Amino acid sequence: MTALGIAGLAGAIALLLSLLLPVAVKPLLVRLGIMDVPNERSSHERPVLRGLGLAVLIAMTVAGLVAVWGLSASGPAAVPLLGAAGEFEVVAVRNGWGGAAVPLILVVLGSLCAGLLGLAEDLRGLSVRVRSAALLAIAAAAGAGIVFAAQHSAVDVGFVGGGAAGFGWWAFAPLGPLPVWASVLLVGYAVLFISSYINVANFMDGLNGISGFHGVIAGLAFAASGWCVAQPWLVAAGLVLAAGFGGFLPWNLTKPGAFLGDVGSYLLGGATAITSFAALMFGVPLLAAIGPMVISFGDVGVTLVKRIRAGHKWDEPHKEHTYQRIHQRGYTHVQASLMAASCSAIASILGLASIFVGPIGTAALFVGGLAVLGIYLALPKLLPVRAG
Repeated sequence: MTALGIAGLAGAIALLLSLLLPVAVKPLLVRLGIMDVPNERSSHERPVLRGLGLAVLIAMTVAGLVAVWGLSASGPAAVPLLGAAGEFEVVAVRNGWGGAAVPLILVVLGSLCAGLLGLAEDLRGLSVRVRSAALLAIAAAAGAGIVFAAQHSAVDVGFVGGGAAGFGWWAFAPLGPLPVWASVLLVGYAVLFISSYINVANFMDGLNGISGFHGVIAGLAFAASGWCVAQPWLVAAGLVLAAGFGGFLPWNLTKPGAFLGDVGSYLLGGATAITSFAALMFGVPLLAAIGPMVISFGDVGVTLVKRIRAGHKWDEPHKEHTYQRIHQRGYTHVQASLMAASCSAIASILGLASIFVGPIGTAALFVGGLAVLGIYLALPKLLPVRAG
């Protein structure tokens, strides 16, 4: 089976397991009494079963390990790409550190650890100090492993039929050897980036559908990026992410409904952020790597700044995020979630376009992404109030 075939198989496994596993997981959650009781932050009015992200965690872990095994056994990955001059080029990633399976196993293990931390929060609760230390440890381990793997990867590039190899703006190679100080800076960035986004995903998990839609969009964007820059592991990681949260959506959106819980939101944040950082280290342009995350980062960042400036405690429960304010104007959970998802999808598409353009085009796409974020943040003022 080809590397891309393995990625597709992993996605199919994640989707099937995510759809079926809640049948077994829900009775366990009921026995454990893991319910989401409405509070100042909640957008629902009655207790709802939470923790169903455990099913997504199991599904994504199993599917990810299948992809790791398949890519390890398949040998170097060779993917044809259309070059700047119109010729097809072949990019082969050799096995070993940085081989096709190594970045994927780091994504799988990092996502698993993030999800397990959320599960511990669901089951017994954790102090802020313990939770923060664990988040930083997960981010540091994942970031260091990815930076090391990217520096020890190897690619063979050549035209089909022979000839000299060449890349356009759309193609990038993984990192080469870096000085120690540069590696330390990259790991430091990973720690802040990954740990922050796990919290962001948790803050954004406040409406039915919003996290599921986000997981699907982010996963498909990463899969597309992986295909464009010849990284089959990234295609697999993206499809597993999209399928895992896509399979959760029917359970979330149909009555009586169920929530991801911290296990699911931590998994979503960890999987998205770790995949994004790994994609960046393995040749995906910055805008493409962060495109799926722009709306969530923007919503949480702007909301926290507003609350701090107003004299509120940043960590108090509240319903002041943009997606919550859209819901408060009379729009349903699904409608508000789809608005946020649509903006994330547009930002992701703009990010993907940066793979194919030069610096000027990238700058224009960056401005476009900021415009999309600005429109999203203004929606609570732009949208008419809907009568209940």
